[in-house]
Amino acid sequence: MNRLLLVLSAVVLLGGAACNAPVHEAQPLQPHTERKGPVGPVPAGLERYYGQTLSWGPCAPYARTDSEQAAYRNTGLECARLEVPMDYAAPQGQTITIGVLRKPATDPGQRIGSLVMNPGGPGASGMGTAASLASTVSQSELGARFDLVGFDPRGVGASEPTVHCLTDQERDAERLDSDADTSPSGVAQTEQEERDHAGKCAERTSTKMLANVGTREVIKDIDVLRSALGDEKLTYLGFSYGTRIGAGYAENFPGNVRAMVLDGAIDPGQSTSDQLVAQGAGFQRAFNDFAAWCAKRQQCSLGHDPSHAVAVFQQITRPLVNRPAPAGTGRELSYKDASMAAIQALYAPSLWDQLDNGLAQLREGDGRSLLSLADNYYSRGSSGRYSNTTDAFDAVHCVDDQRVEDPARVREADRRYREVAPFLDNGSPPSAARDLCAFWPVPVSGEPTQPQVGALPPVLVISTTGDPATPYVSGVKLAQALHGRLLTFEGTQHTAFLQGISCVDDAATNYLVDLTLPAEGARCTSG
Repeated sequence: MNRLLLVLSAVVLLGGAACNAPVHEAQPLQPHTERKGPVGPVPAGLERYYGQTLSWGPCAPYARTDSEQAAYRNTGLECARLEVPMDYAAPQGQTITIGVLRKPATDPGQRIGSLVMNPGGPGASGMGTAASLASTVSQSELGARFDLVGFDPRGVGASEPTVHCLTDQERDAERLDSDADTSPSGVAQTEQEERDHAGKCAERTSTKMLANVGTREVIKDIDVLRSALGDEKLTYLGFSYGTRIGAGYAENFPGNVRAMVLDGAIDPGQSTSDQLVAQGAGFQRAFNDFAAWCAKRQQCSLGHDPSHAVAVFQQITRPLVNRPAPAGTGRELSYKDASMAAIQALYAPSLWDQLDNGLAQLREGDGRSLLSLADNYYSRGSSGRYSNTTDAFDAVHCVDDQRVEDPARVREADRRYREVAPFLDNGSPPSAARDLCAFWPVPVSGEPTQPQVGALPPVLVISTTGDPATPYVSGVKLAQALHGRLLTFEGTQHTAFLQGISCVDDAATNYLVDLTLPAEGARCTSG
C-alpha cells in the first residue's frame, strides 16, 4: 500500500497557488506585546500557557519557503510565537513554539474576533495560507469583521522544533524510486528503505517530539491559541485534514466553539485502508472528468475517446517505471512523479491544461512540465529546497491512523486501490510491502471514531460532489455526526470556500459573521 497515495490535502492547493499573488502593501504594523488571556475555561496546570503574552512583529523572519518570503513581506501582517507544552501530560516539562500569523480586521469597531484557520495536510502551513489569502479576504466582510489567523501546527513550517526526516537530496532520490518491484526481494528492499526512513525521522527529530505531534495535541494547542488571542469562543475554518482538527476540537471543547466552517471533510470513523480506497475512487472520477474535458479540445494528449483515456495514460506513463524521462537541469521524471503530477492536477480544473500539455510533452520524451506539477505537490522550491510538509504529513499520519501491518491486508488494499483507480495502476502485481508507518518508532495516539459531541453550536460543513481527495459522502457523514448543516457544492475540485465561488463564499461568510446557516439542502454550482 503506497502511503504517498493517501493524500489528505498535501498539495495545499488553496494556499500554495495563492502565495504568488501580488502583495498588497498595507500600513506597517508596529511591533508590540499583547496579553489578552486567560479567557474562558483553563485546564488545570496550563494557566501560564493560556495567559501568556504574545510578542507581535514582522513576519519575514518566519518565512521558510520561496513563496512565503514573498507573501510575508506584506506589511499588514504580524507574526508571533505561541508557547505550548511538548507533552500535555507533563506541562511543566519541555516546551515548543507554534508560529502564528495575523491579518488584523480592517474595521476594528465592528470586529467580532479571530478567524483561526488550518489548510489541511497534515503538514500544510496555516501561516502561509493565511498570508496568501490576506489581500483577498481584507476586501471582504470577513476581513473587516475578523482577524485572519493562520498557525503552523506543531512540527510544521515556522513552528519549533520541526519534524525533519530526509534531506533535500534524499527526498529527490526517494522520488526517483518507484518501488514497482513487488516480488519477495522487491518487497524486502522497499521495506528496508521504509525502515531506514523511519530511523532517520527518529534520529533527526527525536522520538519524544514524534510521539507528541498528532492531532490530539494540535487540538489542545488551538485552545491555548484561542485564549492567548483573547477569544472566549473559537471561530474556526478548516480545510480537508483541517476538518479532522475541527471535529476533534468540537468533541473535546464543545463549550468553547462559536462557529466552524469545515470544508472538504475527512470521515473520522473510516479505517486507513477504506479511506485509501475511497480516495482512489475519487481521483478516478476526477480523471474521468479530466478525460472528458480533454476530449473536447482540438488537441488532447489522451485522444478524443474518453473510454480509452485510462489505457492511453498508462501507455504514456508506464514506461517510466523502468526508464525515467529527462526533465531538464540534470533531473528526471519517474513513474512516481508522473502519478503525483496527475494527482496534483486533479485537485482543480485550473491545472488540467498543464496536465494535458505535460502528458503531450512526455510523449515526446520531455518530463519537465509534469515534474513541475510533482514539485508543487511535494513543496519543492525552485532552489531545490523542500518544505517539511511531507515529513510532517508522514509523522502525523503515523501517529493518528491505524497501521496496516499484515502483508496480506496490505496486498488486498493495494489490489482494491488499483481496481478503483486503474489510471494509477503501474502494471505490476499488487504489493505486500508495508509502508513507513509499520516501522514508526512511536505508538499510535489516535483512532478512527465518529466524534461524540455535547452541547455544540450549529456548524457548517461544505462538501463538493466531485472532490477527488475527500469524497462527498464524508462531508455528509461529518455534518450528521456534528449535528451541523451541510452545504453542497456541485463541481470537481478539492474544497470550495474562498475560491471565487460566490454562492459558497456568501453562504459561509454570512454564517461566520451572523451565525446564519444556509437553508437545509442548500446547493451551489460554479455557474
